[in-house]
Amino acid sequence: MSVSRAARRGHVRRAARLLAVPTALALSAVLVAGCGSKDDAGSGEAAKSCVDTSKDTIKIGSLHSLTGTMSISEVTVANSTKLAVDQINAAGGVLGKKIQIVAEDGASDPKTFAEKAEKLVSSDCVAAVFGGWTSASRKAMKPKFEALNSLLFYPVQYEGLEDSKNIFYTGATTNQQIVPALDYLKQKGIKSLYLVGSDYVFPQTANREIKAYAQANGIEIKGEDYAPLGSTDFSTIVNKVRNAKAGAVFNTLNGDSNVAFFREYGNAGLKAADMPVVSVSIAEEEAAGIGPQFLAGQLTAWNYYETLDTPQNKAFVAAYQAAVGAGKPTSDPMEAAYTSVYLWKNMVEKAKSFAVADVQKAADGVTFDAPEGTVTVNGSNHHITKTARIGEIHPDGLIYTVWDSGKPIIPDPYLTSYDWAKGLK
Repeated sequence: MSVSRAARRGHVRRAARLLAVPTALALSAVLVAGCGSKDDAGSGEAAKSCVDTSKDTIKIGSLHSLTGTMSISEVTVANSTKLAVDQINAAGGVLGKKIQIVAEDGASDPKTFAEKAEKLVSSDCVAAVFGGWTSASRKAMKPKFEALNSLLFYPVQYEGLEDSKNIFYTGATTNQQIVPALDYLKQKGIKSLYLVGSDYVFPQTANREIKAYAQANGIEIKGEDYAPLGSTDFSTIVNKVRNAKAGAVFNTLNGDSNVAFFREYGNAGLKAADMPVVSVSIAEEEAAGIGPQFLAGQLTAWNYYETLDTPQNKAFVAAYQAAVGAGKPTSDPMEAAYTSVYLWKNMVEKAKSFAVADVQKAADGVTFDAPEGTVTVNGSNHHITKTARIGEIHPDGLIYTVWDSGKPIIPDPYLTSYDWAKGLK
């Protein structure tokens, strides 16, 4: 079962109310020379920037799926980006300039993400772009940001094995989410896994990493199945999962496919107590869309939950609900997007400049006391430190921590510290 059209329209209406799309400046905007060395892709001298720093505002791009299969997850991420901008503007802005959002819809389509990213940088002349969810969308945008020498802040956990001087990865990389989840399952005595994912780069790469871990740690892989992104028919896959009798299911489905999967899972008589599912793309927003009655007792691996008991998180939750409505949930990608804007602000203020090269140079060691805990930017790979957390979904739809890493984990996107990962590329 997929999310209803009415629900999707509701997501878009909420986004439309919250995201003011300013009129793009003409290409004749004041040009400032782009700074920086040759990009990582070897495409020659860095492209010149059209970012206009002569006015009392500075533009940034907000690029998320406001329509399509990923809108169930991404609309709220756009909202939390807007919240951070509003708070920063209320406190005086960045280097004395108010932030102006130029919002675009990636429409759950990688090609559209690439096109909109190029528009935001080349035509709208934004200083940075905040957005993307699927790895397919990120990989489609990556060459655009490298060729145009601009910055993307990507807020979602992903499969690792990547870095770019033009991307800051503020969601978890593999050793901050997937590996801790596998360690947790091993600690709990799980001896076998069934892998279920959406048919694109993140689940496929993540499952290669999971299989490498499993082989090194005596865990049997009972099966591996993929469904097209947006798929709503999981009867065959769930029947195979039930018959496999694995110790647990590792779920890398994305978007509203999770709705259909978990409802079919429940209809098949499968329960968390018998065969738990560990999900890495279901957060509080998706839990509400799926229905807590289908998810109670299931596990998630993230770095943030709405239920975290910290002053920073309580303030974040209260501010978000004041902006969008009482009782609206917060989630890990929303928190990472919110954190992204503050990290960019802190980098710019440390650099005393909006220029890409200056921000890149200033990035290392920049911190923010985020709702998830203090995070620190690693200047060499553009990832951030993050505390790993395993959560259990309760009948109220909220997720409660059952295990955490105790301290922030240094990002290792290429898994260089793990012998079992040496063959991965």
